[in-house]
Amino acid sequence: MALHRLTSIIMGVPNVAETAAYYAEFGLTPEGDGWFATRDGGRQLGIVHAPTRRLVEVRIGVDTADDLAAAASRLKRLGVARHIDDGALTAYDGPTAVRAVLEIAPRPTQEPVAATAYNGPGRAERTDSRAPGVLRTERVRPRKLGHAVIGTTDLDATTAFFREGLGFRASDYIKDHGAFLRCSTDHHNILVLAAPVAFLHHSSWQVDDIDEVGRGAAAMLEGHPDRHVWGLGRHYAGSNFFWYLKDPAGNFSEYYSDMDCVVDDQLWTPEVLEGARGLFNWGPPPPPSFLAPEDLAALMTGIHGASS
Repeated sequence: MALHRLTSIIMGVPNVAETAAYYAEFGLTPEGDGWFATRDGGRQLGIVHAPTRRLVEVRIGVDTADDLAAAASRLKRLGVARHIDDGALTAYDGPTAVRAVLEIAPRPTQEPVAATAYNGPGRAERTDSRAPGVLRTERVRPRKLGHAVIGTTDLDATTAFFREGLGFRASDYIKDHGAFLRCSTDHHNILVLAAPVAFLHHSSWQVDDIDEVGRGAAAMLEGHPDRHVWGLGRHYAGSNFFWYLKDPAGNFSEYYSDMDCVVDDQLWTPEVLEGARGLFNWGPPPPPSFLAPEDLAALMTGIHGASS
């Protein structure tokens, strides 16, 4: 695959300072210019002002100028305007107005993190000591940006923009409702969802293991129980452990670990998932506000008002 990583995203929100404080508490490192960094991925989240919450930009890493030219050719066949300048290609998805930037960038590397020793039936890998997960005291800090999920008013067009145009691969589909798309070996880096209005549903951030998922969420919920959205659980699509929280602008943020990794496309067969199967394998059922965020009507009204 010519694409090799989701480099960064920019989210637009009405309340920049309040939202920025949330993501600093979430474990991202403020860079002082509206950008936040992860431990392994560098600057991966930008926060800017917008009348309503939305995904403004996604950046995707590619290897060479030839990769940019190939994407430009594919976008031309779709009738999508595109521009190449200074080692980057820029194009906009019509239904969501998301700016996508393909940029020549080095392939990502992550130093291996030692696997946590878990005891099991007839298998004592950790003896004479407490589990590391209960001894950790440092704050949880995400390793990298994993994926972003966007609502679109035209599922087919937005899916085609990312898949046929930019060159993402499909990992799984939610029947008549969504497409899990990847630009790396992660199961998905973009999830496109059918929605009555374009918006950012959530961003997802990798942590070391399930203990970090739980510890991170517990810390964020201390004194702020209203931040809880959904978790703890394990997805079917992607297989990852998850816990979702809500930022002050209404976007969901996810701690995740243990995502499926697709190295050989020929060995992975996308499925068309129906009902709850695509959402979770175990855990509490998703609340109605996860499937249809409570501010969707307000977002629709705000966008309508801005355009009239």
